[in-house]
Amino acid sequence: METMIDCTICRTHLADLLLEPGYLAAHPEYATHMSACAECSTEWKELQAAFSALDSWTAPEPSAYFDTRLKARLREAAAAQPEGFWERARAWFQFSTGRSFRPVLAGALSLVVLISGAGGALVMFHQQENDHPVSSTAVNDLKILDNNAQALQQMDQLLDTDDDGATDAPTT
Repeated sequence: METMIDCTICRTHLADLLLEPGYLAAHPEYATHMSACAECSTEWKELQAAFSALDSWTAPEPSAYFDTRLKARLREAAAAQPEGFWERARAWFQFSTGRSFRPVLAGALSLVVLISGAGGALVMFHQQENDHPVSSTAVNDLKILDNNAQALQQMDQLLDTDDDGATDAPTT
């Protein structure tokens, strides 16, 4: 059963087809797609032509005195004294290995961690001391309504006990 290959899948596999020997033989569906699709076959031929041109290209040889001149320029750059403080600092950061800077940096970072941890602990301790629940306005309103309802119930109970047959005047 042969699967249908669209152009996007074929184009993503063009590098594999070109660089891995035997990939095209293992996946003949790409060859059938390229025989049917003019765009993919054109791109395939252009890639083959570019790679064959790259295979025939040779890198130019450096001049005979390249290494000597490079070493001389590096020695001059290392020996030259920078003009001011900022130039010396920049050169030290640029050319040093940083081994002498590492203990200072480690100490500074541990001091920052210690200070931030102590500050965080103080803030948490201060929040726990003053931590009392604050009710929202809706909760406060509900409490007031509940108190009012209790007061009304008590008033109703007082009025009911007065009407239960306790009369001050004699009935005739």
